[in-house]
Amino acid sequence: MPTVLTHAAVPLALGLGLGPRAVPTRLLVAGAVASALPDLDVIGYRLGVPYAAALGHRGLTHSLAFAVLSGLLAAAAARPLRVGRWTAFLFVAGATASHGLLDTLTSGGLGVALLWPFTAERFFAPFRPIRVAPISLGRMLGPQGLAVLASEARWVWLPAVALALALRWGRGLRARRTPKLTPPV
Repeated sequence: MPTVLTHAAVPLALGLGLGPRAVPTRLLVAGAVASALPDLDVIGYRLGVPYAAALGHRGLTHSLAFAVLSGLLAAAAARPLRVGRWTAFLFVAGATASHGLLDTLTSGGLGVALLWPFTAERFFAPFRPIRVAPISLGRMLGPQGLAVLASEARWVWLPAVALALALRWGRGLRARRTPKLTPPV
């Protein structure tokens, strides 16, 4: 899995690139939290849940169905998020789904149950460039952790920054093309 901070790269890139009118701060924060939410399944390790079980790591909380459920909860909370229901749903569902999709790009684990509850099969992307992060904090603070962070910088953060800049540039182009109405004198 990428680190919890790296999972936030997708909603942060979208939010910063689209700007605060499209993605208000509250929605941006909700998206960042939603992008990390699937990893709460690691609690199952302490409870004896086997890794490969539906409730295990990278199981149902990493599925697209869980992302849709997260989006529905956000849509119900659209007013406090200061956006319409559809915007809340799309942003939070996308942020949550990005977690499992990023995990399919990692070099370790048993895969991701993206299509749960329809199948318990776990998937990896054909291209898996992101080094899997250790769950142990001690190993994360050592040489293995530095290698993971370098991998995440290359394969997640740099593309996320490029996406944010491209979206910001596109917003600027659109703003320059939109005629400004001036009141008659």
